[in-house]
Amino acid sequence: MSLPGPPGARTLVAGIGNIFLGDDGFGVETARMLAERPLPPHTEVADIGVRGVHLAYQLLDGYDTLVLVDATARGGVPGTLYVIEHDGSGADESGDAPALDGHRMTPDSVLALLDTLCASAGGEPPRRILVVGCEPASVQERMGLSTPVADAVPQAVRLIEELLRDDRPERSATRATAGEASK
Repeated sequence: MSLPGPPGARTLVAGIGNIFLGDDGFGVETARMLAERPLPPHTEVADIGVRGVHLAYQLLDGYDTLVLVDATARGGVPGTLYVIEHDGSGADESGDAPALDGHRMTPDSVLALLDTLCASAGGEPPRRILVVGCEPASVQERMGLSTPVADAVPQAVRLIEELLRDDRPERSATRATAGEASK
């Protein structure tokens, strides 16, 4: 999976989630750790948290690639990492405008809002959108990540670093367990 675009192309890695809901804080913690590492030029890391509307407006500044980092329940073992390529559709199936609850916006809602903002402002959404997700153990009200999700954070950082420097030809999105993500 190749991320780098044309020279000067900008990439935003956005950690999203609610740190008060246990493993939902995975994206925020991963972004915090990734921000401490050296990154390729034109790469920004942002702790978005629950500010989905802010993310949609920030994307209007023009990014070639967006990497969303979030807890992603897909039925796997807690701590399983996923790389999901977004298919480009931001609107929900009803065709309705996204609900604007700034503290409960899902990645799909953010992308639908971005589509709306781009259409009205004449902007362009990112060419490529990936989600690096982690299977949560619990998203109940509490502070701190569960052990399997906390253990997956360093592997997620390495996985994102690999995606950011990957210059191999385009390949399909992959799914990897936390242990496989660092291979």
